[in-house]
Amino acid sequence: MANTIIGRKLGMTQVFNDADQIVPVTVIEAGPCVITQIKTTAKEGYDAIQIGYGQIKSKRVNKPTAGHFATSGAHPTKFVREVRVDDTTDYELGQVLTVESFGDVRKVAISGISKGKGFAGAMKRHNFRGGPGGHGSHLHRAPGSVGQCATPSRVFKGHRLPGHMGTDKVTVKNLEVVKVDTTQNLLLVKGAVPGGKGAIVSVSVA
Repeated sequence: MANTIIGRKLGMTQVFNDADQIVPVTVIEAGPCVITQIKTTAKEGYDAIQIGYGQIKSKRVNKPTAGHFATSGAHPTKFVREVRVDDTTDYELGQVLTVESFGDVRKVAISGISKGKGFAGAMKRHNFRGGPGGHGSHLHRAPGSVGQCATPSRVFKGHRLPGHMGTDKVTVKNLEVVKVDTTQNLLLVKGAVPGGKGAIVSVSVA
């Protein structure tokens, strides 16, 4: 089985488990994905497969990309990811990977791009505690002192300051798989995953 599949985050809801307890879950439309390329140790130096997700019209890809998909006999896809595997003999070009391969998996790791927050202050971006909250204070949400005195008279590199927040690649590990719906290609995992509704995520076996 493939240890990774590409999907789309549909949103969050809640379901009841066997003990009649409410479990918050994230619904992911996982696959189907098609294998568009197979890399071997003899040729590329490592074993991996390239999988594609989200079919698009053939006219929306350039000639080199169209030729790449034509080699595998697969329809052009919008998203392509490379997945390392231990052995490539179990895979073939054009093979379709579905969420059915995750039927016996109990824990997964999900990677995605976090929501963009724009320009954020130090308290929101780095969890700084801020200054005093009294009316006499003039330092409430400012970062405070950031440099030194005469020596070395500069701000050290890497100092945490206000700036752009979000749109980072985030991986959440050991998420519990609550349900696998092979009919609708749905994967329900307990808890939240990176990104907003409609975000593309990679689901891997933990």
